[in-house]
Amino acid sequence: MTDISPLAPASFPDMPEIPGVQLAAAACGVRYAGQLDVLLIELAAGTEVAGVFTQSQTAAAPIDWCKQALGNGKAQALVVNSGNANAFNGVAGIASVERTAAQASEIVGCAPEDVFIASTGVIGEALPDNKITDALAGLKDNLGSDWQAAAEAISTTDTYPKGSFRKVKIGDKDVIIGGIAKGSGMIAPDMATMLAFVFTDAAIPQNILQRLLAKSADESFNSITVDSDTSTSDTVLLFATGQAEHEWVAAVGDAHLREFRQALDEVMLDLAQQVVRDGEGATKFVEIKVSGAADDAAARKIGLAVANSPLVKTAIAGEDANWGRIVMAVGKSGEKADRDKLCISMGGVEIAATGQAVEGYDEAPVAEHMKGQEIDITVDVGIGQGSATVWTCDLTHGYITINADYRT
Repeated sequence: MTDISPLAPASFPDMPEIPGVQLAAAACGVRYAGQLDVLLIELAAGTEVAGVFTQSQTAAAPIDWCKQALGNGKAQALVVNSGNANAFNGVAGIASVERTAAQASEIVGCAPEDVFIASTGVIGEALPDNKITDALAGLKDNLGSDWQAAAEAISTTDTYPKGSFRKVKIGDKDVIIGGIAKGSGMIAPDMATMLAFVFTDAAIPQNILQRLLAKSADESFNSITVDSDTSTSDTVLLFATGQAEHEWVAAVGDAHLREFRQALDEVMLDLAQQVVRDGEGATKFVEIKVSGAADDAAARKIGLAVANSPLVKTAIAGEDANWGRIVMAVGKSGEKADRDKLCISMGGVEIAATGQAVEGYDEAPVAEHMKGQEIDITVDVGIGQGSATVWTCDLTHGYITINADYRT
C-alpha cells in the first residue's frame, strides 16, 4: 500500500489478543503476487455471531452463504479473501464458497455451516478458490494475533489497514472489543458497508448480539458514504466468543451492558470513519449534521443527499464555500424541508437563515475553514425534531484515476 491517505491515523492501533480468537494471513496470489490476500480466523467453539449484509439485488455468493449460516447463530471460523469478490459468477461462485467452507471446516474441526466466508475485489471474474483452500492448512499452523496483517489481507484499494479496539467491563469483569475493516471505494450505506469484522470475548446471546449490531451499524456504517455506490459484498459480522466470565446478559437494556454498548458503538464508528478517511482520492473528511427534519430517517436521507452530491463534494475538494450547492442537495433529497426556514452553517459560521443568506455574511472565515482537512456542515430544515449525522469525503481527480485504472 502506497500513497497513504492524508487523512489516515498516525499508526495502526496496538490491538490486544482477544480470548477465543486466533488469526493468520497469507499471500496466495488470488489476484496479485506477493500481496496478503487470504485471512483465516479461528474462533472458540460456541462463539455467537451476528451480521448485517448488503441489500444489493446482485449480491455476491458469500452473502447468501453467510445469511444462511447466520441462522445457526454459531461460528467457529471466518475465511476472507481480497482481489476477487466472487460476485456474479453464477453456480460456479456458489460452488467456490462451498469448497472453501468444506475445506476450512475440515481443518478447523467444525461443521461447514459454522464457517463464514467473505470476498472482496473484482466483480464477474471466476474465483481461483484452490489458491485459498490450498493455503488453509498452513494458515491453521500459523494462527496468532497479528491484527495488522489481518487488516491488510482484506484490503483492496485501501491505502492503510484499519483497526480499532476498546477494553471495557461488563459488571466487574474485563472484556475486549476489537475489529478490522476494509473499504475505500464503492462505499454507500445499505444495511452494511464494505467488509468489517468485530470480535469480543464477551458472552452475549445471539439474539441480543444481533440487536446490538443492527443498531450500531445503523449509526456508523449506514451513515457513511464515499461515492454512493453500494457493494455486492457489503458484510459486517460481530462475533462473541464467550470466554469472559461475567454476569449473565438477559436483555439489550441491561444496566451492566451499558459500557459494552457504548464501546461497541465507538469501535464501529471509528472503523466506519476510517473508511471515509481512506475514500479513494480523499483529501478532506466531512461531517454533515442535519436537524429539524420530519424524523431521524428523513434527516439521514437529507444528509446523504448532501454527502453524495458530486457538486458539493467537488466544491469541498476545490475549497470553494459554495453553499448554494447544499441548498440544492437538500431540495433534491425528496424529504420535507421548509425553504423559508432553512439554515446552513459551515465551520461554525452561520451562512443562511430563514431561507436566505444572513445579513452581512462574510465568506472569509468559511473559505479559511474549507482549506482544512476537517470540514463541518450543519443544516436545519425547519420541519420537525428529526436529526442525524453522516460522514463523507471530498471528490477529487484521484478518485477518477484509481477507478479508471482499477483492473488494469
